[in-house]
Amino acid sequence: MRLVGPNGEQVGIVRVEDALRLAAEADLDLVEVAPMARPPVAKLMDFGKYKYEAAMKAREARKNQVNTVIKEIKLRPKIDAHDYGTKKGHVERFLKAGDKVKVTIMFRGREQSRPELGFRLLQRLAEDVAELGFVESAPKQDGRNMVMVLGPAKKKAAVRDEKRRDRQRSKSEAEHAAAEAEATGSEATDVAATAESPEASAS
Repeated sequence: MRLVGPNGEQVGIVRVEDALRLAAEADLDLVEVAPMARPPVAKLMDFGKYKYEAAMKAREARKNQVNTVIKEIKLRPKIDAHDYGTKKGHVERFLKAGDKVKVTIMFRGREQSRPELGFRLLQRLAEDVAELGFVESAPKQDGRNMVMVLGPAKKKAAVRDEKRRDRQRSKSEAEHAAAEAEATGSEATDVAATAESPEASAS
């Protein structure tokens, strides 16, 4: 087998017996890392430490993993102003959270002969939320519906980091305010004690 040392150095091609002896002498494990290679490749390592570090890396990767979420909002071509404002608010909230938004215009009956109504509505919505998101997938007909996908201007990871910084800032400001309040209270107590002392009365 081809043997690799604990620091990645190439030991060379050795017999299994010799590799096991070297592992025992170094108080390390002999781990086969490429069994399908010709010859197979093994490495001298602390297998317990290796498994621990691999688990920590996997845990960190899961922690930093960002799950892409697609929210969906459905509109009618002739939606009234109040409902439009409500739906737009939902879209803005989703985009602020770093989520994608699938906007679907649902046509019914004769509305299907007026696709331009849906197209104009989607264009209007995209313009209204332009500060928070962008058109990731342009409006297109999908059966009796018309669909557009909006992507967030800020990625979910950036939104999460921003929220974390805001929490830390708020905590720091609260601690600072509490410290100032405590200091002010101590000063007031000292002044009151001085005013009540006999020396202060005599003077």
